[in-house]
Amino acid sequence: MTTTATTTASAAPLLKDILGPQALATIADAGCAASPLFDRRIFLAVASDGIETLSIMERVRRIADALKAALPTEYSEAVAVVEAMGPRSTHGFQAMALAEFVARHGGHAFDRSMVALAVLTRFGSAEFAIRPFLAREPEKTLGIMLQWSRDADAHVRRLASEGSRPRLPWATRIPALTADPTLAAEILCELKNDPSAYVRKSVANHLNDIGKDLPDWVLDLLTTWDRDDAGTAWIVRHALRTLVKQGNPQALALIGATDGAAVEVLRFAVAPGMVRLGETIVIDAELVSTATAPQRLVVDYRLHYARAGGQRAAKVFKLKTVDLLPGARVALAIRQTIRDFSTRRHHPGSHGVDLIVNGRTMAHTAFDLTMAPATEGQG
Repeated sequence: MTTTATTTASAAPLLKDILGPQALATIADAGCAASPLFDRRIFLAVASDGIETLSIMERVRRIADALKAALPTEYSEAVAVVEAMGPRSTHGFQAMALAEFVARHGGHAFDRSMVALAVLTRFGSAEFAIRPFLAREPEKTLGIMLQWSRDADAHVRRLASEGSRPRLPWATRIPALTADPTLAAEILCELKNDPSAYVRKSVANHLNDIGKDLPDWVLDLLTTWDRDDAGTAWIVRHALRTLVKQGNPQALALIGATDGAAVEVLRFAVAPGMVRLGETIVIDAELVSTATAPQRLVVDYRLHYARAGGQRAAKVFKLKTVDLLPGARVALAIRQTIRDFSTRRHHPGSHGVDLIVNGRTMAHTAFDLTMAPATEGQG
C-alpha cells in the first residue's frame, strides 16, 4: 500500500506557539517566585484571552500588558519584579516579553528603564524594547547605548548595535535613523574589534543595513578599519555582502576579490529538475580560471521564486568564496530544501537559478516545483 504525507504532517511548530500556554505558565511561575505581589490569576487571564489568534510579536505585547495588570501600580516596584523574573525565563522570547513591559509602560521613567533593559537583555534581547525610547529621544538614548557598547557583558554590547539598526527586522522604523542611518556610527566603531562573535555579527548586520541606503559612506568607513585583525576582517566581509552580491568594485576590493571574474563555467545544473514542496535540490557548478594571475571569487546563486500571477521574486544565497590559481578548476555544490517559512510561501511553477561570480551573472538553469504531496514509500 502506498502512503502519502502532506507537508503539514511533519511541519515545524509555528513560531508564535513559542509563547503558548506552557510559556505563560512559566512566566507566571517566575512572577510568583520573584514577588508575593505578583497576581498569577490576573496575569494568566489577561495574557491568555484570545491569544491563539495573535502573532508572535502580538503575543509579546499582550504578555507585557498582562504583566502591567498583575504587578504593583508603582512602576519602580513593578520593574524590580520584572528584572527578578529575567533569570527564570526558559526561552528568549519570554524575556523579550519582559523587556516589552519596559517599552510599553516605562517611557515616563527613562533612567530606570534603561537600567532594566540592560539587565533583561542578558536573558532575551531587548532590541525591540529599546526602539520606542529611540523614537522619542534618539540623542539621549544613543548616548546610553554608546555606554553599553563598552559594557563587560556581550549581551549588553550587542544591544547597543542591534537595537539601533536602521532596518532591524520585525521592528518599527526610527524616524531619526531613517533620516540619518549613520547616527550610531560611534557605537559601531567602538565595537569593531569586539571579542564576541555574537556582537560582531550584529555590527556587520548593522553596517549592511546602512549600506543599502548609503553604500559610499559604509565603504569609506570600512576602508579605514584594520582588516589585519581577524575579527574586524570578518565584520567587513559580512557587512559588505549585499554590495558584493551587486558586484560593487570597491566592496570586492575590500574583501580581496577581483572586479569581474575571469572564469569559464564548465557546468551549472540543478537536480532534480522537478521537486515537490519539502524536497531538496542540489545545485552544482564547476569553474575554470582563465586569468593569468590568482583571483578571489565570491560565488553566489540567485533563486527566482515563482509567485502567483506569473510573477517572480529573487533572493541571492551565498555559495562559496574561493581563491583560484590561473588555469585551476573548482567544483562547488550546495543543497537547499524547498520548504515554506512564515516569511516565504512557495508557489508551483518554474524557478530560475542564476550563478553569480563577483556580482556578475555567469550562467542560468531552472527547476519546476509542484505542490503535490510527497510520497513516503511503500507499506
